[in-house]
This record gives sequence, C-alpha cells and structure tokens, in this order.
Amino acid sequence: MKLSPRWKEFLLLIAASIIPFVGWVSVDLAREGRVVAGNVIYPLCMVVMFIVAHLVLRLLRPDVDPVVFPVAAALCFMGIILLFRLNDHMARLQLIWMGVGLAAMLGLIAWLKDYRILARYRYTLAVAGLMLLLSTMLPFISKEVNGARLWLVLGPLRFQPSELAKIFLAIFFAAYLADKKELISAAGRSIIGFRMPRLRDLGPLLTMWAISLLLLIFQKDLGSSLLFFGIFLSMIYVATSRVSFVVVGLLLFILGATFTFFAFAHVQDRVTVWVDPLDPETINDESYQVAQSLFAFAEGGLSGKGLARGHPELIPFVETDFAYSVIGEELGLFGAVGLILLYLILAARGLFIALRSRDDFGKLLAVGLTAIVALQSFLIMGGVTRLVPLTGITLPFVSYGGSSLFSNFLLIGLLLCISSGGKQVAEKH
Repeated sequence: MKLSPRWKEFLLLIAASIIPFVGWVSVDLAREGRVVAGNVIYPLCMVVMFIVAHLVLRLLRPDVDPVVFPVAAALCFMGIILLFRLNDHMARLQLIWMGVGLAAMLGLIAWLKDYRILARYRYTLAVAGLMLLLSTMLPFISKEVNGARLWLVLGPLRFQPSELAKIFLAIFFAAYLADKKELISAAGRSIIGFRMPRLRDLGPLLTMWAISLLLLIFQKDLGSSLLFFGIFLSMIYVATSRVSFVVVGLLLFILGATFTFFAFAHVQDRVTVWVDPLDPETINDESYQVAQSLFAFAEGGLSGKGLARGHPELIPFVETDFAYSVIGEELGLFGAVGLILLYLILAARGLFIALRSRDDFGKLLAVGLTAIVALQSFLIMGGVTRLVPLTGITLPFVSYGGSSLFSNFLLIGLLLCISSGGKQVAEKH
C-alpha cells in the first residue's frame, strides 16, 4: 500500500513526537527524582501545535514535501527540551514563538499561491533586506549584545533584523541570477582551463563582498558576514556551474579576512581564541566560552551524562550560542551526530526540492534557503567545537531566539511552496 505524502508526514511527525515526551521524563527524573505531571504541558503543547499545523497543511497544500516539516519539528522539539532543562522561562517564551512561527508559516503558504510572484518584487525585497541590515547601525533603536550590534529594540520587543534580511536577499539573488545566469556563465576568457568572469559580471559578487565586510566592520558580526557571502557564493555557483566564481569568491574572502584581521582588534581576538582556546592567558577571559565548550564535549563521551546531569551553566549564554555544547555533554557523541544528521536530511531534502522545481527561480531560491540553514548550522557547530572561529549566530530551530525561530519557519514555508509547485509539474509529465 502506497502512502500519500500527508500520511508519510503524519507518521514522521508521530516518530518525532517521541523526543519531547522522553526529554520531559528524563529531565524531571534527573532534577526532581520523579515525573512532575504539570510539566507535561511542554511536550503536549509542542506536539499538538505541530499536529494542528499538519492538518492545516493537508487542506492548504496536500502535495507539499512530506519530510521537511517533520525534520523541522524534530529540531524544534530538541531545542525546547534543552531550554526546558536550562531555563523554564526561556522554554515558555520559545514555545510561544514556535506557535507564532507556525502560524506565520501557514499564513505564508495560504497567501503565496505561486512563489514565482516573489521574483517581481526582487528589488523591493533587496532594499528591504539592506535597510534591515543597516538599521542596526542606528544608535537610538539598536543594541549591542556580546560585542556585536545585532538587535533592534522597540519598547519591550527585541528583534534581530538579519534573520529576515537573509531570506529577503536570498529571494533577490535567486531572481537576479535566474535572469542573468546565461549572460554571466557564457562570457569571459579562458585562463589555464578556467573561464574567468568579466569584471562587470563580478558586480554582484563584489557587492556582496562589500556588504559582508561592512557587517564585520560596523556590526562586529562575523557570523552574518560569513553567512551572507557564503549563501550568495553557493547560489552563483549553482546558477552558472562555473568554478571560476568560487575561486574569485574565495580569493576575495581571503583578502577581506586578512584586511579585517590586521585592521580590527575584535577579529584578532576571535582568531586568537580559535588558534589556542586553552592558552593560560586567555582561558579565563576571551577564550573561556570555547574552552568550557570543549570540556563539555570531552565530558559527554559517547553516550553523554544524561539530560540535566551535566554542567552547562558553566558556559555563558549557553541557551543561544552554545546549545550544541549542551547536546555534546548530556547526549554525547550519539546525540551530537544525531542532530547533524537531522540538518543533513533537511539540507538534502532542500536540494531535492530544488532539483524538482519547475523553473530557474524556484531552483535557485530552494538552493539559497537550504544554504542558509546548512551554512548557519555548520558555522555555529564548527565554532563551538573549534573547527572554525566562533560566530555569534543561532543554531536553527534549536537555540533560543524568537526572531530566529520565526524567520526559520518562514523559510520552511517557502521551501514547502516551492516543493508544491515542483510536484505539480512532475505529475503533469
């Protein structure tokens, strides 16, 4: 018997729903020595919200991809259980933001009958994205947190504008490259087997390079700088299939990184911490977070110490920047690898949606949205394990952060819209 996509999605959601209930029981037993019945509200609310969203999806788009939504659910479940273990108040807030994000995702899917409409507003979205990024440079509404100026503060609300900006700019890149890809890929001279792009074709690449440097210089935000440049580089490679763009992009990245290293002290500090986080001169100051993160992974071993049996409180800002360290300590290598596999499944499914998309805009947009999740996950997990310099970005769906969770659900909504369009064409053929 062949199951429909929605029944596949439902069964995957049921399987993912095991995570919050097991997590709730484990945390209560470790902290209280018994299961606290009142705390069942956390896993129950999570599962009910996703099941309701699944039922709405059945009505709105019965043909969307059946894997993306359950994987996002599993990541959310892990994130809120971790917050429930770390900070009850943050867990409640994240639960509320999860509901808001799901509602926004469903609203987007209901409104966006044809995702290709977004290509018409490419320049409007590009301007909106750049304005969001520039808004953090205004001192009267922005706030510096942990050395980086990333937040807008409007009364009691705080919002990280780069979370929405990355989606707006991905839409612009996809629309621009879909129109210009043939012109860009065909032009240029062949040098040592590489067809090098013309200078005028490098305009978008140079523009993104400049924006990335500005983010690094004025916002002191290494994570967003790397993320925006990496997203565009991956999209332009997929659009043109030209390695020369990747080579030029990497050379620009090395040039910019070298310049900022010698010009700005905060970049030097990040690199110094990355090179030797256990240096006795910095271990109690600049490299304290990274050092404690490495100790947490070492303590976790293969199977971990168990939920609520570790000491993540030793790591400052563990709920936002170092959620992966908690998984490494309390769920061990098995839990850490399991989380990586979820991100790999999400990335693979995003690329699968791109392959099945009906048009160039849909293909490139799916690649860009997938690159956002994949690169962001790699940068933060690599940072806390000392694979790459630490960046102050969130782990998608897992770290605490309302604006991050809200934007990531919009991203999932866009992927589902693209998957629906691609399947309709496949069925016609």
